[in-house]
Amino acid sequence: MQLRAVRHNTTLIASFCLAAIAAHLLLRFGVQASRSTANVPLLAAIVLGGTPLLYGLLRKFLHREFGSDLLGGIAVVTSVWLGEYLAGSIIVLMLSGGEALESYAVRSASSVLAALARRVPAVAHRRSASGIEDIALDEVAVGDTLVIYPHEICPVDGTVLDGHGVMDESYLTGEPFEITKTRGSTVISGAVNGASALTIQTTRRAADSRYAKIMLVMRESEQSRPRLRRLGDRLGAIYTPVALGVALAAWGLSGDATRFLAVLVIATPCPLLIAIPVAIVGSISLCARRAIIVKSPVVLEQIATCRTAIFDKTGTLTYGEPTLTDVMLAPGRSRREVVALAASVERYSKHPLAVALLDAASAEDVALVDATEVTEPPGEGLRGIVGGRHVRIASRVKVLAEDPSAAALFPPIAGGLECVVAVDGRYAATLRFRDAPRPESRSFVEHLGPKHQFRKTMIVSGDRESEVRYLAEQVGVSEVHAQQSPEQKLALVRRETTAANTLYVGDGINDAPAMMAATVGIAIGEHSDVTAEAAGVVVMENSLKKIDEFMHISRRMRSIALQSAVGGMALSIVGMALASAGWLSPVSGALAQEAIDVLAVLNALRAAFPPAVIHDF
Repeated sequence: MQLRAVRHNTTLIASFCLAAIAAHLLLRFGVQASRSTANVPLLAAIVLGGTPLLYGLLRKFLHREFGSDLLGGIAVVTSVWLGEYLAGSIIVLMLSGGEALESYAVRSASSVLAALARRVPAVAHRRSASGIEDIALDEVAVGDTLVIYPHEICPVDGTVLDGHGVMDESYLTGEPFEITKTRGSTVISGAVNGASALTIQTTRRAADSRYAKIMLVMRESEQSRPRLRRLGDRLGAIYTPVALGVALAAWGLSGDATRFLAVLVIATPCPLLIAIPVAIVGSISLCARRAIIVKSPVVLEQIATCRTAIFDKTGTLTYGEPTLTDVMLAPGRSRREVVALAASVERYSKHPLAVALLDAASAEDVALVDATEVTEPPGEGLRGIVGGRHVRIASRVKVLAEDPSAAALFPPIAGGLECVVAVDGRYAATLRFRDAPRPESRSFVEHLGPKHQFRKTMIVSGDRESEVRYLAEQVGVSEVHAQQSPEQKLALVRRETTAANTLYVGDGINDAPAMMAATVGIAIGEHSDVTAEAAGVVVMENSLKKIDEFMHISRRMRSIALQSAVGGMALSIVGMALASAGWLSPVSGALAQEAIDVLAVLNALRAAFPPAVIHDF
């Protein structure tokens, strides 16, 4: 609220100064009023508008913060001392208008945050014994029963109690298809309901739901102040005494105090103060529009310094869509029967193996049946009722606990992924899958060195070494660390980070500690809230191209920010030379500086638009 009030005040000051300057010109050249009369609006602008700004600059000075905006304050005082009230008013306009322009540019660049906010429902429809009532989102409690009407946005995360339909989750997950929902299915806040009403039970409050977390990280991104911004402050701390020295030299050599004022006016480097944050927030906005959530803006600068890339295996370098390779049946079972029962339940699940099984059922032209009472408790596998038969898909251990006699029927353990199907509490089949690499994995890994200066790549995985090495050979990674626990992953990343800055890419809960220890952590696919919290960047699409896009956006952001800041300073230095020689008056210097500000901000706003080349592999 305090920041919003400051920006509101600077906008009022800028508007008042602009009106005062217009009134001065009208009195002076329109009605031919005397100079003293015409100067009244200017004096009002300096006193009413300049005083709050000078007070803020004085506080910075007392705290030994010698930023480049200090030049503007000295210039205002000097203009009053020399009777150059028009120049003083323009300087106040320049300082306040610069902050107002920054506020506008930041709001424009952050339009994605506003778009997210507009999608949040205002109310939820809670069902109780007395009927359905509309309540505010913050009144929704865990365990409440809510009704989501057709085409409404889901207000909170929950589980379907009644109803059958689809939900569009593409805005949150980046996946361009609708997810079938039935009893037991999970729903996430922000998803758009289809044509059928659904009754859900809330599993999280609105403030803790998926959509609220995305909003939170976007707000944190907008408000964070990365190191690149502090670089601008340091440049300003060097630039300020240099500019003061030039101004004093111009005054001393010429004996004309007006030149001192003119140099200070043109030297005020607002681009340094405005352009860098505009470029940063513009890049965050561009990333968000491309399904890349930047939680910590500092990673926009740090990614360019990373020299070691560390990848988790499953869901990162692999495509996240295993293929069904074997169906090993219990006596008396048929492949078609097992595939039909398992796929009928799996179509309500988001597990990667579900997609593989559904693809296999489609390829074999197996007809699916609607399932009911589908549940998928964490770690317990998937359950449902298909045609009156209870189907469970889980691990060997879980099925053995339910049917101990199945131990003799299980096939030997082999490499790859597997799940076990039980029908009516009895073992039915073992399904085996192989997680193939993403089509772009090898080209992505190979381009990291020549295009992004990475010197080392490695795979760190909890899977068996044979599986990890098989993948590493396919994608071109020579260093492999298999069967790693989360603690071992963390120790390895810490060791590598001491040698060189590291990039860690993963998608599972066991990646979270390592992700936090890396210089830059990227969560891909947002499969785990824990991983998303640990990462500095969340890629909401299952695509390595999005990681490359982030690298290109960050590199371009740094280039544009420095272009705007250094370019603005360079133009100011040229103006300082002209003012020192007496070729620029204080008023013309102020106008020239305002033009420099606009050019710098316009250049910085380019960061909010996609570059011509946004990935290169």
